[in-house]
Amino acid sequence: MRLAPDYIDAIKTATREAFGPTAVVRLFGSRLDDDARGGDIDLHIEIDPPADEWHARGVFEDVLFRRIEPQKVDLILSRRGGTPRGFERIAYRDGVVL
Repeated sequence: MRLAPDYIDAIKTATREAFGPTAVVRLFGSRLDDDARGGDIDLHIEIDPPADEWHARGVFEDVLFRRIEPQKVDLILSRRGGTPRGFERIAYRDGVVL
């Protein structure tokens, strides 16, 4: 996994503050390949539905980018108990819980 410990801590903190203590965050995609270089940070977050999803996404980015340098982060949200589609299935299958 190509993600520094301080990045992992920042992602977990941002997830908790934006989506609550029951949210589960997974890293998936190119950052799981130790032999690759570069790439954005692909995150899948399983949540209980927030009152305002777009506000929660904004809080997540604000908290995250106060702790790490701004960069490309792809965020996929899945509502707990829903039927996974597309990239959600890939994230559940290949992702690593942070």
